[in-house]
Amino acid sequence: MDVQGTVAAGFEPVRDAFVRNFERLGERGAAVAVYRDGRKVVDLWGGSRDAAGREPWALDTAQVVRSATKGVAAAVPLLLHQRGHIDLDAPVGTYWPEFKAAGKERVLVRHLLSHRAGLPVLDTPLTPAQALDGESGPRALAAQRPVWEPGADHGYHPHTYGWLIAELVRRVTGRTVGRMVAEEVARPLGLDFWIGLPEEERRRVGRIGEVAEPPAAGGELRLRPKRSVAEAYADPESLTRRAFGAVRPAPDENAAAFHAAEMPASGGIATARALARVYAAMIGPVDGHRLFAPATLTLARTEESAGPDRVLVVSTRFGLGYMLHGPAAPMLAKGSFGHPGRGGSLGFADPESGIAFGYVTNGMRRGVTADPRAQALVRAVRSAL
Repeated sequence: MDVQGTVAAGFEPVRDAFVRNFERLGERGAAVAVYRDGRKVVDLWGGSRDAAGREPWALDTAQVVRSATKGVAAAVPLLLHQRGHIDLDAPVGTYWPEFKAAGKERVLVRHLLSHRAGLPVLDTPLTPAQALDGESGPRALAAQRPVWEPGADHGYHPHTYGWLIAELVRRVTGRTVGRMVAEEVARPLGLDFWIGLPEEERRRVGRIGEVAEPPAAGGELRLRPKRSVAEAYADPESLTRRAFGAVRPAPDENAAAFHAAEMPASGGIATARALARVYAAMIGPVDGHRLFAPATLTLARTEESAGPDRVLVVSTRFGLGYMLHGPAAPMLAKGSFGHPGRGGSLGFADPESGIAFGYVTNGMRRGVTADPRAQALVRAVRSAL
């Protein structure tokens, strides 16, 4: 396998694992980057950016990262809190008056960030065009009644999270999340990360698509979902199916309209080095720029939600805006925080080791968390420390 890029001395196991992903785990096109203490130590890419294998993945190839977008979008409300513009314990209706309808008067800002708002579903799913227009999602959520008592339980909000955060930010700042990320995060750090892709950058985006699960080999155990999880995804009336089906039919993630739209829950487009670099700046300085003050970093990774997830039907852990290390989202160590993207991508940081990690792929798998390719790379990073 022709893998390009660089690794610092001691991080050679990451290159080995990256190559094995192509040889054994069916990788098609991907990139991985790692920062340690604000310095890039891994920057690798390989495979093809298209399904036919005709176009090689290049130095500047970017990719739709699905829910890994959430970890970068979450930085915006946390930065606004850090600057004194958002009170995490204020009712959302303080900033967004229409949101108070249908029993949501006591939904707090922190409930949105920790998946405790009780709003993972829409009674009437949006069409793809409505999902992309930036207005229909917030309007539907303002009228939506929670499916559990806000704050009393938690469940992953795969689509609605983005519209909730986006409208909160717009009401507070007058700017969209995509614009805030561009101006306050990506530009200062020099990131190839977009929530709302400029037309001139579209040529760089790889084509996303599903790849088959590789057959078990060499004694490898191919785990199957627990029966309860499989049943939840199969039942059209379950919170799981309804939450992931908040947009019907699913939008075309390779379309220009999807790339250009601002979808803070699932539509981010990034390089692996951008994901790693933004997380590096959350935990320390990167070329003189740091995003989170120590108190904000503590908020991001202090457990707000834990236990059985009413949507994912497995135990999950969330801080404010971020998934925390655990069985559903294995990262580097107990203090790690970040966000996976359904089908493969992953970004996270581990403050204790100084590691920040980014992985993107165009070969999507069915899993929501714990993709075996990303996990192989995480284990390799751990072995290098």
